[in-house]
Amino acid sequence: DNSWATIPATADEITKSSSDPTVSTNPAGGVGTVFLNTTSGEMFSCTDATAGANVWVNIGEGTGSIPVTYTSATGGTITTDGSFKVHTFTTSGTFTPTLGSFSSAVEYLVIAGGGGGGGYNNSAAGGGGAGGYRTATNFTVTDTGLTVTVGGGGAGGDVSSSPGTVGANSVFDSITSLGGSFGSGGGASYISPTGGSGGGGCEVTAASAGTAGQGYAGGAGSGSGSPYNGGGGGGASAVGGNSGNNFGGTGGAGTASSITGSAVTRAGGGGGDSNSGTLGVGGSGGGGNGARLSATQATAGTVNLGGGGGGGITTAYPGQQGGSGVVIIRYQFQA
Repeated sequence: DNSWATIPATADEITKSSSDPTVSTNPAGGVGTVFLNTTSGEMFSCTDATAGANVWVNIGEGTGSIPVTYTSATGGTITTDGSFKVHTFTTSGTFTPTLGSFSSAVEYLVIAGGGGGGGYNNSAAGGGGAGGYRTATNFTVTDTGLTVTVGGGGAGGDVSSSPGTVGANSVFDSITSLGGSFGSGGGASYISPTGGSGGGGCEVTAASAGTAGQGYAGGAGSGSGSPYNGGGGGGASAVGGNSGNNFGGTGGAGTASSITGSAVTRAGGGGGDSNSGTLGVGGSGGGGNGARLSATQATAGTVNLGGGGGGGITTAYPGQQGGSGVVIIRYQFQA
């Protein structure tokens, strides 16, 4: 007789309890584990053994299968990607989850503002470093309002006013990404500090470092003889390019993420300036291009990509602003 369904489970194959199982009741035998409620007499079978999201189907005459509920939340611009919700913050705000019994874990991407491109009178200046880039999955949240801060891009530098400035930090709850460093220029006050990614150097000032786990260092400026050119700012996935006597350094490449459902590259370094020859091109992911003296203006880092600003040369060809950052949060909302 091939009627396997008529063969009852033995006592030692059944998990017994005085209450129903929940999504957090992990089955000892995985899928197919049988659970008996000794109070109501109802019996359940596990059809999906996922820790914290187990599915128990009523296999008695009742209809009381154990439902799976999901996280929901407010804040930012909300889009849908299949069974996931995506909250994109392009300005500061609050992420407020309402937790179901399915999961309290989210994926995040936190990118700080890019650093401004350097600027110095008739001398080399480096591109701005990209904003710090941090991402992870399975980050546990609570059902309270969580602070989201989106950092702005740093200002570009020029000789008539001041050096460039560091980009502002971006924050999601306990996660902070550091703003990108500004590009270096010629002078003590134009030396860039460590940032999420480092700013490019010039002929007399070294490039700055990036922060481990967030970004890379800037590239060196040329210093072996005139004409001088600036190094590229560091990016999320690569150091900025060194410059030479006939070209500015390229910005370091950013990093691609599909957290929104589509691949987007963010956090590229700014390109270094060029007194002659070829200007430094910004790194993929929103890095601005460097200036070329008396020919081409530098360009700003791209808004909400955290790219570094392009390096400048003079008051007429100044360094440009870094791009603002972004915070993106993703979680499952249905099966």
